[in-house]
Amino acid sequence: MADPASTRAQPSGATGVLVLADGTVIWGRGFGAAGSAVGEVCFNTAMTGYQEVMTDPSYAAQIVTFTFPHIGNVGANGEDVESRVEGAVGCVVREDVTEPSNFRSVERFAEWMVRNGKIGLSGIDTRALTRRIRQTGAPNAVIAHAPDGKFDIPALVKRAAEWPGLEGMDLAVRVTRDKHEGWEGGYWTLGKGYGRAAFDAKPHVVAIDYGAKDNIFRNLVKAGARVTVVPAKTSFDEVMALAPDGVFLSNGPGDPAATGEYAVPVIKALLDADVPLFGICLGHQMLALAAGAKTIKMHQGHRGANHPVQRVGEGWGETSGLVEITSMNHGFAVDAATLPEGVEQTHVSLFDGTNCGIAIKGKRAFAVQYHPEASPGPQDSFYLFEKFVGELG
Repeated sequence: MADPASTRAQPSGATGVLVLADGTVIWGRGFGAAGSAVGEVCFNTAMTGYQEVMTDPSYAAQIVTFTFPHIGNVGANGEDVESRVEGAVGCVVREDVTEPSNFRSVERFAEWMVRNGKIGLSGIDTRALTRRIRQTGAPNAVIAHAPDGKFDIPALVKRAAEWPGLEGMDLAVRVTRDKHEGWEGGYWTLGKGYGRAAFDAKPHVVAIDYGAKDNIFRNLVKAGARVTVVPAKTSFDEVMALAPDGVFLSNGPGDPAATGEYAVPVIKALLDADVPLFGICLGHQMLALAAGAKTIKMHQGHRGANHPVQRVGEGWGETSGLVEITSMNHGFAVDAATLPEGVEQTHVSLFDGTNCGIAIKGKRAFAVQYHPEASPGPQDSFYLFEKFVGELG
């Protein structure tokens, strides 16, 4: 079901538009940066944390539809940014953004969007757009903002239709850092901001950055680790030269099969060397591919801060069956039917039964599909950082 505005000509005052690859045109009011951007349209059900969502590199080449109607009203600040690299190209919201109403705000959300080159579109029936995505899948589209209201709609339709989509696309190379660096930031506290990492801390975790969120590194530091972050294409020999006690595989955007072309051989070598591994999101998919499983494109994906995940399989003891409320952001999933012998499923989604966690038997290697670092979202899964770092010795 398309937004009703898509069935009529451009209304008066429309300065923004979402043009889908099938030719659907949805009018609205533009805010943020002027211009146009192409990507996959998805939806996120979180009620808070829109800055963290928009700066999550896992949203590269995506346009986020927020299902919560009031987005941007608490303003923006420099502390709620999850990465300085590419994140979502734009967002679609229901209500116009009002003046900031939060004591932590330092600027208006629209101004922040302009500074970061992100396009916003308000006045959209986001419920109808979300229903469309759920019924027909995440479409490719162009989001555009022109303050003068002038658009070349046929050209935008053509651009949306010709964009190849996320399948087969390696986006980790676009959002990874380009050199090794020691992670300096500690955990955030109200009124004090971010602390400082202890550079003499042990154990030492080498984090492979496929498009990581900063709060992951902060949680590793909080759990007691010293963290060195390396680019996505860092070789096995380069990783081992850093003398890691364990290796972390980060989240990131794009098709895991494409990123796996260069990531999987490194992870296989780390497994052969019995290096402890912990993966999140894309890192979870990379570990699964390295173990012999396959990944699939999801119909609509999982994106939000309210996703129930249940602990399953051996090894949980009396906590087996416990449900965690988690943050998620992924459009691909590990196909549980392809998990080989020796790979245990440890978590499943209670929304649709998809795989949300694995552990490799005989190895200190595990991963989860969801985001235990939250930002935004619940903190039910912080224990995973303590589990990983605590077992490194």
